Order: sequence, then structure tokens, then C-alpha cells
Amino acid sequence: MAAIEIVVPDGQGGVRLDRFLAGALDTISRSAIQKLIASGRVQVDGELRRASYTLSAGEFVTAEISEAPVEATAQGAPLLSVLYEDSALIVIDKPAGLVVHQAAGQRGLTLVDALLAHRPSLADAGMDPLRPGIVHRLDRDTSGVIVVAGTASALSVLQREFRRRQVRKEYLALVHGTPSPARAAIEAPIGRDPANRVRMAVVPEGRYARTEYEVVERYKTAALLSIRLLTGRTHQIRVHMKAIGHPVVGDRVYGPTRDALEAPRQMLHSCRLSFEHPVSGLEMTFEAPVPPDMAQLIRRLQGS
Repeated sequence: MAAIEIVVPDGQGGVRLDRFLAGALDTISRSAIQKLIASGRVQVDGELRRASYTLSAGEFVTAEISEAPVEATAQGAPLLSVLYEDSALIVIDKPAGLVVHQAAGQRGLTLVDALLAHRPSLADAGMDPLRPGIVHRLDRDTSGVIVVAGTASALSVLQREFRRRQVRKEYLALVHGTPSPARAAIEAPIGRDPANRVRMAVVPEGRYARTEYEVVERYKTAALLSIRLLTGRTHQIRVHMKAIGHPVVGDRVYGPTRDALEAPRQMLHSCRLSFEHPVSGLEMTFEAPVPPDMAQLIRRLQGS
């Protein structure tokens, strides 16, 4: 189950809840939306409302929808877990282990391959044939929400939002130890590691980077953090957490050589992404549930 949150704009105050959602989520029929409301899967500012409820500007409408697995038609292309899709964009819950696009030294199928198999017209979304529609990326072993533009014009708008830091990016991370203070911001420039050009590091000549974190749960040897990225540097969370002495659990590059928790991959999940729709201008938020491998490790830590 995934959640979509939409802020009611000034011009749509006074509109019925079902009509508002039918206009905002143009790939879901009004009858399906009414069923969502009737089943208690739609809330307005955290409260259940009827389909006929009259909205006010500034209210938050949250709808829980089932992730739709879409089978790609290209041979061997991975399944896509689509959180939302319309002509302008596709929002995916990316699984860990899947590379977003082709790069030097990378082999095998990618998220782009699956997207092109699902929607061939995506090939025209942008000038780079290796990265059509790609607005931002997640590391291979990072799971969670990623937005892909469906057209060249949508790509341009979304890229501008990211450049201007108008996009809210939130993650969950399991880290070794417990950071102190429990809530803080890390501001440290990131660039290529002079000792290993494959890795990134905090270096004086690097690019400005800011990461905000808050401890959600403490365990004996680890902690669960809620993290907000204010910038989008390569490996930013992983590098910043290493820099303060609390690397991400399971991180084979920036973590300890021997990981006592035996995590199957780096425990980093893009849980929430907020941005303005490139066509309608509506402020939309998408959430992806914690994946099974991360949830299992959290349960193990809670019981230890």
C-alpha cells in the first residue's frame, strides 16, 4: 500500500472531495475514487470524510492506493511497482538491487529498460538516450520513491524544481550507533575521495551539501533515522553519516568492513517525495512502505 498526499490549492476550495481527487488523479476513475473514500482509505487533514465533503484551500488530502505491479514487455525486464502514473510522469517504488540507468562499468537490466518496455514513448523524454525521463536517481541498493518524467517538457519542469530545491526528499536509514544530538543538520562539502576516485568523501573543495536527520528509534547497536536531503549530491546520506561516525548499516563502501548486523544491503529507503506536478501545479506527496528486508531487520533490532 502506498500513499499520495495532495494539497488543495487556493483555486479549488469549495470542490467536493471525490471531484477534486478525480481531477488530480486523472488515471483513477471517479467510481474507483468513491470506493477508496467509502473504504476509509482517503483522509482530509488526518480525518475520514465523505465523498461529498467540501474541501477548503490548504487542506491535505491523503489517499492510500495499492501499488500496481506492471509487467514490462521487454524480455527479462524487471516488474515495476507503480505508485502513480499519468501522461506527464511516473512515480515508482524502486526495489533495492535495481540500477536506475546505464553507466560506465554497469551491466544488466535497469529501471530505464523496464520503463521503456512499459511506455516506449518515454524514449522521447529528454536528450540523453541512456537516461530518458530521468530526473534524479537512487543508488542501486537504495529502495523507494523515484519520479520519472513522461515527456520532455515535464522533464524540464521537474529538473528545475530539483535545481531550485523545491522538492522535499525524505529517507529512512538504519545506522550504526546512535547519533548525538538526536536531531541535527550536517553541512559538509562532498566531492571525489582523493584516496579513492570511485568513492565520495567530505572534502574542503567539494560541493555544498546539507543533510537533516532525526532519531526515530534507538536500539542496542543501531538507530533508525528520519533523514531529509536539502541537496542531492552523489552518495550524500552515506557520506555524511560516515563523516559523523554513524555509517549506514549494510553499506559495503562507506561502512565497516565487518558488519555485525549482517544486513543484505545498505539500509536506506526513500520513503517520501514531495513536488509540484509539472502540468497541474498541484503539490503532491508520494510515500513508499518500508521494504520487507529493512522491516525484518528493524523487528530483529527491536527484539534484541
